[in-house]
Amino acid sequence: MGSHHGNRHAFGYTTNNIYSFRFEADNYRYDCRCCKGVARRMKPVLLLATMETKSEEVGYLHNRLETFGVPVEIIDVSLGSSGENWSTPKKLNQMQEVAGQVSSSLNKNLLERACVVVGLGGGTGGEIILQILRDLPFDFPKILITTLPFDPREAVSDNSIILIPTLTDIEGLNSSLRNVLNNTANMLAGLVTNDGSHNETSKSIGLTTLGITQDSSRKITCLLRKAGHETTSFHANGYGGAAFTRFAKAGSFYGVIDMTIHEITRIQVAGAHVDMPDRFTATGDLPRIVLPGGLNLIGLGEIDLVPVKYLDRPHYQHSGYFTHVKMSPEEMELACHALSVALNQSTGYTSVIIPMGGFSSEDCLGGIIEDKELRNIAADCLQQKAKAYEVIKIDSHINDDDTAALAVNSLLSSL
Repeated sequence: MGSHHGNRHAFGYTTNNIYSFRFEADNYRYDCRCCKGVARRMKPVLLLATMETKSEEVGYLHNRLETFGVPVEIIDVSLGSSGENWSTPKKLNQMQEVAGQVSSSLNKNLLERACVVVGLGGGTGGEIILQILRDLPFDFPKILITTLPFDPREAVSDNSIILIPTLTDIEGLNSSLRNVLNNTANMLAGLVTNDGSHNETSKSIGLTTLGITQDSSRKITCLLRKAGHETTSFHANGYGGAAFTRFAKAGSFYGVIDMTIHEITRIQVAGAHVDMPDRFTATGDLPRIVLPGGLNLIGLGEIDLVPVKYLDRPHYQHSGYFTHVKMSPEEMELACHALSVALNQSTGYTSVIIPMGGFSSEDCLGGIIEDKELRNIAADCLQQKAKAYEVIKIDSHINDDDTAALAVNSLLSSL
């Protein structure tokens, strides 16, 4: 492993196959907050890459950052195969080992050591780096320059990672890839000037929503703001719930209105989602209001891709990408049973408000998937199985004003 051409000075350490090189460039910058201007030492950008195969591209990005006076520390996540064709088990094991070693090292003193972490990788390198980035604090600045050999929804469902698709493969520099790396360098130059003075860590009230319950979530947010509370909303589409769960585990909430529990139907019946076993238990120790938003439907993909067996039921296109299909009575019982099991693990105050006028925008009088029977099944099942939570039935629709008011008042009285 030699140092790249054009570097001012380099030193590093070696741990198995993990190499780190710090490039000391013009790493002082003008602090415009000081009237006379003072030089302030910048934390470096940590650049992760498989140097066995991506040294040219890494060298180019480093040199571009150097022109901005940004210091760079390169961490090599190469497997150390030296071109040998390893068996699949050996390769996968080494990928896990490298990712684990780097993650452990970075998490020890990340905030003191770096201002942002950026990775550059194709198939193998991208997978290693993605695992490392996902192991870092979810709100720490992270960027992955990638050929995107994976479904990005799961990768960023519970983590703030900026994905920069290269469009071309990362196999030698060309004008297209240089443009991508130039843009990345410009972005990083902006990120490193963030002194953290605007970063906030205050707790809030967690809120789940979807387009089908958006009218109510907006009313809830407005009412809570008037009462002096801030909300953090999550899109409960099979992926946003993972972020909701991670925020809860990090202690980011002091109360919750989980008004869109649609993800239970994806987990128990059908629909794209990430693995989130703690979706309905992670907030169980908090004051929590639960409503059956979207419990009456299955969220599927583009209508041309929906299995025929679902198209025989009442359904509609929510957008060009999503199709909503009405649940069957058996599916409703299954989902409600699973939900009750989770809610019965609650140790904090939990109240389930069931608006018998409808669970979503199209579950209303004249709506495409209106079904009073399904609402009755949900209410009966949740009420019969309640042990650690209470059930309140109201005549209103989930998007009505009085539903939002009851949810807010119930939560505030329990805080």
